[in-house]
Amino acid sequence: MSGIIAALAFGAVLTGCSAIKLAYNNLPEVAYWWLDGYVDFSGAQTPKSKDDLTALLAWHRETELPKIVAVLQKAEALAPNDITSAQACELVADVRTRLVAAAERAEAPGAALAVTLSEAQLQTLARKYAKNDAEYVKDWVDRAPAQQQEKRYDKFLEQNEDFYGRLDNDQRDLLNRLTAQSMFDAKRVDAERRKRQQEALVLLRRFNAERTSAADAQPVIHAYVQRIAEPRPGAWRDYQQGMLEEGCRYVATLHNATRPEQRQKAVQRLRAYQIDLRDLAAR
Repeated sequence: MSGIIAALAFGAVLTGCSAIKLAYNNLPEVAYWWLDGYVDFSGAQTPKSKDDLTALLAWHRETELPKIVAVLQKAEALAPNDITSAQACELVADVRTRLVAAAERAEAPGAALAVTLSEAQLQTLARKYAKNDAEYVKDWVDRAPAQQQEKRYDKFLEQNEDFYGRLDNDQRDLLNRLTAQSMFDAKRVDAERRKRQQEALVLLRRFNAERTSAADAQPVIHAYVQRIAEPRPGAWRDYQQGMLEEGCRYVATLHNATRPEQRQKAVQRLRAYQIDLRDLAAR
């Protein structure tokens, strides 16, 4: 969520329109190879997985791209002026709605695949999780707090300068202070990641052992997605909410410190996003 927030609620999702235009039509193939790295598709799984990914992209192109354009229009209308934390959070909520919609659309094909995964594939998935966890620990948990702050500052600086143009020294100092004040907790994030990974493995192994049908697996997967999107009351939900509110405050604070020409660059970037997404939707 912090990556989305840091680029005014949507820029980080797009990560550069030219790249999106080049990659969007190839997403089924790219997604297939990404997923293959997690579960090592069998020959029987490959054709259906590719067909499902192609269908998912067609749905997203027709249904979701116009809604994403509407979010960008809202952001464009706000960009020339000062914004409040509440307005930033409203944009984040709009982005989250679109991400959840895509995740829910993927539940049916995801369930169809999940019930076909063998124990060997689940072992491959577990090894991939372990590799990712080790990389996260190296990149974040094992770093001293000052090093974590520096890494996050560099990341946010790159995102914001891509959006607004070069930040001046005062703006960089502000961004550095905001990063230093953050409640970000790499160990807490790492623990939650591992918890969700283990939960997924338990569900998938249960499907395998009980020979669960795709129809019966889908509501279970839906509940899992919902637990991630809306955690149960408790420490993790409180942390997520705190990070969200913090991010909204930081977006508003930094945006309100930008100059008119920087805001105009943001407007231009948001308009360019809209043009590219409309082109993609029309194909």
